[in-house]
Amino acid sequence: MAKLSDPITILKGIGPTKAKQFEHLNIFTLRDLICHFPRGYEDRTRLVTIDQLEADRPACFKAVVMSTPRTAHIRKGLDMTKVQLADHTARLSVTFFNNRYVTDQLRYGEEYIFYGAINGDFSGFNMTNPVFESLNSPPVTTRRVLPIYPLTAGLSNTSVLKAVQQALAICDVPEEIIPEAVRRRYGILPAERAYYAIHEPASMEEAELAKRRLVFEEFFVFSAGLSLLRASRAGKSAQPYENTNLQPFFAALPFRLTGAQMRAIEEIAADVRSGAPMNRLVQGDVGSGKTMVAAAAAYLAANNHRQAALMAPTEILAEQHYNSLSRLFAPLGLRVALLTGSMKEKEKRTVREAIAAGEVDLVVGTHALLSGTTVFHQLGMVIADEQHRFGVAQRSRLAAKGSDPHVLVMSATPIPRTLALIMYGDLEVSILDELPPGRQSVDTFLVNESYRARINAFLRKQVAEGHQCFVVCPAVEENEELGIKSAEVWAETLQKTVFPDLRVLLLHGQMKGAEKEQIMAAFAAGEGDILVATTVIEVGVDVPNATLMVIEDADRFGLSQLHQLRGRVGRGSAKSFCILTSHNRNPETLQRLKALCKTTDGFKIAEEDLKLRGPGDFFGARQSGLPAFRVGDLSYDLQTLKDAQAASAQWIEEFGTAPTPEAVALRERIGELFRRAEGTMN
Repeated sequence: MAKLSDPITILKGIGPTKAKQFEHLNIFTLRDLICHFPRGYEDRTRLVTIDQLEADRPACFKAVVMSTPRTAHIRKGLDMTKVQLADHTARLSVTFFNNRYVTDQLRYGEEYIFYGAINGDFSGFNMTNPVFESLNSPPVTTRRVLPIYPLTAGLSNTSVLKAVQQALAICDVPEEIIPEAVRRRYGILPAERAYYAIHEPASMEEAELAKRRLVFEEFFVFSAGLSLLRASRAGKSAQPYENTNLQPFFAALPFRLTGAQMRAIEEIAADVRSGAPMNRLVQGDVGSGKTMVAAAAAYLAANNHRQAALMAPTEILAEQHYNSLSRLFAPLGLRVALLTGSMKEKEKRTVREAIAAGEVDLVVGTHALLSGTTVFHQLGMVIADEQHRFGVAQRSRLAAKGSDPHVLVMSATPIPRTLALIMYGDLEVSILDELPPGRQSVDTFLVNESYRARINAFLRKQVAEGHQCFVVCPAVEENEELGIKSAEVWAETLQKTVFPDLRVLLLHGQMKGAEKEQIMAAFAAGEGDILVATTVIEVGVDVPNATLMVIEDADRFGLSQLHQLRGRVGRGSAKSFCILTSHNRNPETLQRLKALCKTTDGFKIAEEDLKLRGPGDFFGARQSGLPAFRVGDLSYDLQTLKDAQAASAQWIEEFGTAPTPEAVALRERIGELFRRAEGTMN
């Protein structure tokens, strides 16, 4: 009997070349292969007659070969084999391209099962390259529910299926990790049946039951893992903050905080008083006031003789935070320093010496904070802004510079609470769902190309009134095939043809870091009228004078991304606008874009985006720290996720450290998941 850890090369037909192809699907062992689940199924169990075949709808049918297959050589690299089929209802012409074996496999007068789709017009119907099997052969590609696998170059669905079938025949499936009581309560199949049924279902219903079991299993492992993480962290301690009086801080603010901000600050104060390290996510819409919540956390740290570090994703954003927090904290006697990569070495050395000596209460910076030469005197509070731009490992590196410091993560991308739980692991979540008074709502319009002259006139009007404008394009370079605007070409067109008298700047992600920072800083300083950019401006740039955002080919972006981009305007006192352009006429696409015009509530938009696009598109799945679920889909399986979370919480309570086979196997599986995630769970 083979082991799950054995390499796939022990299987017949998988040599070094084939193994390399499987590696592209992250399949190295028999376990990887058995856990390479189908992305869908084709129901080939139902047989129809030839006269019941419908154009472009594949189906299975039984037919007799009515002519000897004949092959003609059409040209170099192209052979064509024709054959006539019939049943008691009709005849059908079938053509095979580049398949000479058909002449040996299909025998005149014998009956076979075929699977394919007819095509044709008034001149008659025919079928091209159907798959077929003898009535006496075991059902491999016909008369069954056929799993359809994710593939890569060189691997066909049949080759993956045959490999999976071999693996299932020579080794046991992964062990059971869900207790019987949980399976009964939620109607979950046992592991052995589910792993066979997902690859070899007897019916579409059984395939669905198997999938539900495996989705539940993935979410169960992940949720149990988070529970164990929480339990392990519960053992960690941090000296409770004794001075949590925030009245001087509130008195120094030039405005009143919203109820949501006050609630988040109270939650942070409770965390730092608790004696355990805080791990909290503050997520809020664009402009909901996260910076003030972070400032309150830094103030609490300073009042308890601890240093705070605020890590921002760009130098511009770090400088903006430094300027605003320096002004805020000066009257309170807090010392704020800035540390970025572009500072002169002498400046950096001076700042680092002050940090190490404890002469700085709050240091604001970029990745420079992570370098080995940055040593803190007593780091007690780590604040990460725009978390998804970093990756959790970087946050961990900063936290490692203190002794179990409190961690506060800020995200301006509203995420449905369920997705926030998955994406940010076991962080507690505070939500800022109110906008501070005076924050401008942005009027949003969806138009097509026929409005181009009016868009240009409106751009000119905003500039004439002393304001600045953003124009966002989905691509850097021209792509005629997709027919979308590129930032480079459109910036040149606007400057040379449309607005030769205005200052048009260009910004995109392929530029070097220093050049990007320089252009953005120039625009923020008012040295440009129109900034043509890609989504590189999505995060954190504060230009209060910008009142118009034009997003070209808006259908190329996710709703949450469009909402983020829209948030770059409306930051000053002047009325602001967002214009979405699209020549896409698909009703679903237009409905999606119109949803953005109707609301400025980022959480509603995020829920809609989750439904339409799935979670990966919020941030790009690999960047976000989302676990790579093999079968679970957060857009559709939220109820299963909730069931699995409830079940795993109960499991931890009852079996967390038990020596039962399921409990031991589950703990091993959790370890695997966290190793595979390479620290993204932090």
